[in-house]
Amino acid sequence: MSTETRSYEFQAEVQQVLRLVIHSLYSNKNIFLRELVSNASDACDKLRFEALAEPALYGDQPELRIDLSWDKDARTLTISDSGIGMSKQELIDNLGTIARSGTRQFLEALEDGKKADAQLIGQFGVGFYAAFIVADKVSVSSRRAGSGEAFTWESAGDGRFTLEPVDKPERGTTIVLHLKEGEDEFLDGWTLRSLVRTYSDHIGFPIRMPVEKDGKPGDEWETVNQAAALWTRPKSEISDDEYQAFYKHISHDFGDALSWTHNRVEGNQNYISLLYIPERAPFDFGMEREARKGLKLYIKRVFIMDAAEQMLPNYLRFVRGVIDSDDLPLNVSREILQNSRQVEKLKSALTRRVLDQLDRLAREEPEKFATFWNEFGAVLKEGLAEDSANTARIAKLLRFASTHAGERDTLVSLDDYIGRMKPGQETINYLTADGWNAARHSPQLEALKTHGVEVLLLHERIDEWMIGYLTEYEGKKLRNIAKGELGAAELGEGAPAAADQQEQVKAAEGLLEKLKTALGDRVSEVRVSQRLTDSPACLVLAEHDMALHMQRLLKAAGHEIPAGTPTLEINPKHGLLQRFDAETDDTRRQDIALLLFEQAQLAEGAQLDDPAAFVRRMNALLLG
Repeated sequence: MSTETRSYEFQAEVQQVLRLVIHSLYSNKNIFLRELVSNASDACDKLRFEALAEPALYGDQPELRIDLSWDKDARTLTISDSGIGMSKQELIDNLGTIARSGTRQFLEALEDGKKADAQLIGQFGVGFYAAFIVADKVSVSSRRAGSGEAFTWESAGDGRFTLEPVDKPERGTTIVLHLKEGEDEFLDGWTLRSLVRTYSDHIGFPIRMPVEKDGKPGDEWETVNQAAALWTRPKSEISDDEYQAFYKHISHDFGDALSWTHNRVEGNQNYISLLYIPERAPFDFGMEREARKGLKLYIKRVFIMDAAEQMLPNYLRFVRGVIDSDDLPLNVSREILQNSRQVEKLKSALTRRVLDQLDRLAREEPEKFATFWNEFGAVLKEGLAEDSANTARIAKLLRFASTHAGERDTLVSLDDYIGRMKPGQETINYLTADGWNAARHSPQLEALKTHGVEVLLLHERIDEWMIGYLTEYEGKKLRNIAKGELGAAELGEGAPAAADQQEQVKAAEGLLEKLKTALGDRVSEVRVSQRLTDSPACLVLAEHDMALHMQRLLKAAGHEIPAGTPTLEINPKHGLLQRFDAETDDTRRQDIALLLFEQAQLAEGAQLDDPAAFVRRMNALLLG
């Protein structure tokens, strides 16, 4: 075996992460031990899984365990495991680089002044580097199961690390922390036991420490954690702190979970589920729709895989947790999971469990639900398209801004809306727009506001797509007030009588004809509006046309959109319409007609085809 020691440069991002971790997490330095023990537990899990197909990987070490020891004289703290171990290349890949999408964006965000707190760095998943909070040098010796080679990785956290071959008789990984001055508390057996019981009691493998004699670690070892998988224990025996500690272990989140549900099911299927709803989304959550995380899958307490995406639909990808089944075969593969009827039943049951938990939060802990919605509401909306079997349950959880609330952050449910519907009103009215201000200031709302009819304001990009999958709720049709004509179904008892409408149309016949002639094929029709009370005009689509802002988004993305021509609705009582009707100069009348049309476009958030011409016409009107 070569005895050459080679030196390597850290990947640039690792150097930045090291600097951030060392300087930002010092006030929460205890977490380094939790992270290292958690990594050791993962290594044991991975060996147990690989040994299903290759039992020889155990060799003459059948026991999976984690050992924690210390040496006051040498000022070292050592964490050893008998797990899968790492090869030379894995040491380089796992400890010298960060193969994670969004790394650079994350670091740039922190350097721009955002708080580099434990929660963010925990979500980022760089727990190993927390060792450098308390150590000025870290050595990692590892031998992969099934290999005779072992290597030691060593760094002082200064931008470089070395690798050299070593003799290591047993598989697994040994991490030696050379503690900094002032970190003597981590050379105390009582303190270390306390930290293990606080942060790692739930680990399903024995965590051993030496029995102390005369204040020093002796030759005997004792197990200091419960060494039983937390999810297999009765709920009555598990404290909230233990649940939260386990959440941090499986999610690598430094913050607490918002809520969780723990269930044992026996009958046609036998399984245990422990599902967590996080309080905060990971920094890169929006980037990871394809890079799924999700649930850890165990079968009869044997770890099978991380990110078992088949266990929950994609719109619940924010859920973290564990599923432990007694019914699936131990040699299960992703392909088998994909095509298994058992898994489909399990997925359906777990989906209901999560939706039940969210419904409970919404009813009993609305503040927590509001926190959830702010973080994951847009993701939940995807469920309307993905999960038709649960449309009603998802719809019940949706929250929207509305004209009733008046504030962007004050959200209402569909049940809230129905409870406030006006006498005679038959539809749940909504408006989609490409921003909050565009929605709340839309001229389409004027008549409904005048009559006190509430309108839901859907101003997020996903909303137009999402609402296409929700046509009714509790027997009430959902109605886009920017499409078609408004009447009693939308306005309730405040709708004008049919005779009054006919009279208005008859009185404006000449005006309508002049406008249609002036605008030509820019509009499909010009008609008197039941929507407007203050504005001169607005654009209205046919019932099944795509919203104008969605058309713009798709065109900007390079999609071909079928040409559609809107209707122009006018308010004949408005001074600008009266001026148009009275104008005798053909050029000026044409300019006013185009201004009416362009104003309606701008109110919809559109870009004008010829802004300079609009300015010229506006100036001419102001000066005239």
